[in-house]
Formats: sequence, structure tokens, C-alpha cells
Amino acid sequence: MATIRSHIRIHATPETVWEIVGNPARIVEWFPGVTGVEITADTRTLQLASGVPVWEDILTIDDRLRRFQYRITGPLPVKFHLATMDVLEDEFPGCLLVYSTEIDPEPMAFVLDGVISEAITNLAKLAEENEKV
Repeated sequence: MATIRSHIRIHATPETVWEIVGNPARIVEWFPGVTGVEITADTRTLQLASGVPVWEDILTIDDRLRRFQYRITGPLPVKFHLATMDVLEDEFPGCLLVYSTEIDPEPMAFVLDGVISEAITNLAKLAEENEKV
């Protein structure tokens, strides 16, 4: 199993960033290649630009901790997946977003690492457009 972690400092309040991260439907605004989303109870189905769906279980939406966790359940070829996004207060003006993923098989980590880095950059720009600290 591989573990990857990306982080970015965002010039917006933790509350502003959490409004984006804590709303599972807003992923279409910042995650590359995601063109549609459907939420049903504790599941999220993403539609990718390639036409492939991605099914996810939403595990945690914790407003107090500002933590969002989800697990990919199919149809991607993964045996195990757990992603955690934490929006943390930081000393610099703004906040820190940490996005960690555990995944098996390990080669999938290389696929996700680049796209997650692009995603959090997009998320930071979106949050900063919504609020300047």
C-alpha cells in the first residue's frame, strides 16, 4: 500500500475553504477531469471527462475538525483507497489544506499524486477568489 500527501497554504479563512471541501458536490469546481457529480445519501458518483464514472463512499464530513474523508469503491482498479482532507488553521494569513491518500495497488499512487496536486492548486485559487485574507 502506498501513502501520498499533498498540502497547500491558502490565503482564505479555514471557514471559506471548508465551505468548498465540506460540500461533496463542489468537487466539480476544482478537481481536474470531473465533469459531473451525483450525491445519494453517503455515496458520491463522479463523472469523468473520459466518460468513466467513479463511485465513492463518503465516510466523514466533520464540521468541527473540518475533515472530509472518502473511499473509492469502483470501477477503478483499486483494492483499497482512503482519502482524507483536513482544513487546518495556520499562523500565516489563511489556512493549510492537507490531502492524504492511502491506496493499493501502489502504482495508482503515481496516477493520483499529480492530479491531486493540480486539484489542491485549483481549490486554493477558488477559495482565494471567494475571499481575500
